Amino acid sequence: MQTILLVAELVISIALIGFVLLQRSEGGGLGMGGGSSSMGGLFTARGAADTLTRTTSILAFLFFLTCILLNILALGGRDQSSILDSVPAANIPAKPMPAPAPSPAGPSVPKPQ
Repeated sequence: MQTILLVAELVISIALIGFVLLQRSEGGGLGMGGGSSSMGGLFTARGAADTLTRTTSILAFLFFLTCILLNILALGGRDQSSILDSVPAANIPAKPMPAPAPSPAGPSVPKPQ
Protein backbone atom coordinates (compact mmCIF):
# COMPACT_ATOMS: atom_id res chain seq x y z
CA MET A 1 0.00 0.00 0.00
CA GLN A 2 2.84 2.37 0.83
CA THR A 3 4.49 1.71 -2.52
CA ILE A 4 1.29 2.54 -4.38
CA LEU A 5 0.86 5.77 -2.41
CA LEU A 6 4.50 6.68 -2.90
CA VAL A 7 4.29 6.21 -6.68
CA ALA A 8 1.01 8.18 -6.75
CA GLU A 9 2.63 11.00 -4.76
CA LEU A 10 5.57 11.08 -7.17
CA VAL A 11 3.28 11.30 -10.21
CA ILE A 12 1.11 13.96 -8.53
CA SER A 13 4.15 16.04 -7.55
CA ILE A 14 5.57 15.97 -11.09
CA ALA A 15 2.17 16.96 -12.52
CA LEU A 16 1.84 19.70 -9.90
CA ILE A 17 5.23 21.14 -10.82
CA GLY A 18 4.25 21.10 -14.49
CA PHE A 19 0.92 22.84 -13.94
CA VAL A 20 2.48 25.48 -11.69
CA LEU A 21 5.06 26.26 -14.38
CA LEU A 22 2.35 26.52 -17.05
CA GLN A 23 0.47 29.22 -15.17
CA ARG A 24 0.99 32.82 -16.12
CA SER A 25 2.72 34.82 -13.44
CA GLU A 26 2.77 38.58 -13.10
CA GLY A 27 5.94 38.73 -15.18
CA GLY A 28 4.68 36.45 -17.92
CA GLY A 29 6.59 33.31 -16.92
CA LEU A 30 6.06 30.19 -18.98
CA GLY A 31 2.37 30.99 -19.17
CA MET A 32 0.08 29.27 -21.59
CA GLY A 33 -2.89 31.28 -22.57
CA GLY A 34 -2.14 33.64 -25.38
CA GLY A 35 -4.53 33.84 -28.27
CA SER A 36 -7.60 35.81 -29.09
CA SER A 37 -10.26 36.30 -26.51
CA SER A 38 -13.00 36.91 -29.07
CA MET A 39 -14.05 33.26 -29.16
CA GLY A 40 -15.63 31.86 -26.06
CA GLY A 41 -14.27 28.51 -25.02
CA LEU A 42 -12.14 26.52 -22.68
CA PHE A 43 -8.75 27.67 -23.83
CA THR A 44 -9.15 31.39 -24.14
CA ALA A 45 -6.86 33.45 -21.93
CA ARG A 46 -9.36 33.43 -19.07
CA GLY A 47 -10.52 29.84 -19.61
CA ALA A 48 -6.98 28.46 -19.61
CA ALA A 49 -6.16 30.35 -16.42
CA ASP A 50 -9.28 29.02 -14.69
CA THR A 51 -8.58 25.46 -15.85
CA LEU A 52 -4.94 25.59 -14.75
CA THR A 53 -5.85 27.10 -11.38
CA ARG A 54 -8.54 24.49 -10.74
CA THR A 55 -6.24 21.64 -11.79
CA THR A 56 -3.43 22.97 -9.60
CA SER A 57 -5.69 23.16 -6.56
CA ILE A 58 -6.98 19.60 -7.15
CA LEU A 59 -3.43 18.28 -7.52
CA ALA A 60 -2.33 20.15 -4.38
CA PHE A 61 -5.23 18.60 -2.44
CA LEU A 62 -4.32 15.11 -3.70
CA PHE A 63 -0.65 15.70 -2.82
CA PHE A 64 -1.50 16.65 0.77
CA LEU A 65 -3.93 13.74 1.04
CA THR A 66 -1.28 11.24 -0.03
CA CYS A 67 1.22 12.79 2.39
CA ILE A 68 -1.24 12.41 5.27
CA LEU A 69 -2.06 8.82 4.30
CA LEU A 70 1.63 7.92 4.10
CA ASN A 71 2.17 9.40 7.57
CA ILE A 72 -0.77 7.47 9.00
CA LEU A 73 0.57 4.24 7.50
CA ALA A 74 4.06 4.94 8.86
CA LEU A 75 2.70 5.59 12.36
CA GLY A 76 0.63 2.40 12.35
CA GLY A 77 3.49 0.05 13.30
CA ARG A 78 4.91 2.32 15.98
CA ASP A 79 5.02 1.45 19.67
CA GLN A 80 2.72 3.71 21.66
CA SER A 81 4.72 3.67 24.92
CA SER A 82 6.44 6.69 26.34
CA ILE A 83 10.18 6.92 26.88
CA LEU A 84 9.49 7.70 30.55
CA ASP A 85 7.50 4.48 30.92
CA SER A 86 10.40 2.33 29.70
CA VAL A 87 12.77 3.18 32.61
CA PRO A 88 11.67 1.33 35.75
CA ALA A 89 12.22 3.11 39.06
CA ALA A 90 14.15 0.09 40.48
CA ASN A 91 17.12 0.73 38.15
CA ILE A 92 17.74 4.20 39.52
CA PRO A 93 20.21 3.92 42.43
CA ALA A 94 19.27 5.83 45.52
CA LYS A 95 22.29 7.88 46.59
CA PRO A 96 22.12 9.93 49.75
CA MET A 97 22.61 13.62 49.28
CA PRO A 98 25.99 14.79 50.63
CA ALA A 99 25.85 17.08 53.60
CA PRO A 100 26.61 20.68 52.74
CA ALA A 101 30.11 21.79 53.62
CA PRO A 102 30.30 24.01 56.66
CA SER A 103 30.88 27.61 55.76
CA PRO A 104 34.05 29.15 57.16
CA ALA A 105 33.71 31.54 60.03
CA GLY A 106 36.13 34.08 58.60
CA PRO A 107 38.23 34.67 55.54
CA SER A 108 40.33 31.67 54.64
CA VAL A 109 44.01 32.30 54.11
CA PRO A 110 46.24 29.62 52.64
CA LYS A 111 48.88 28.36 55.10
CA PRO A 112 52.53 28.56 54.09
CA GLN A 113 54.35 25.27 53.52
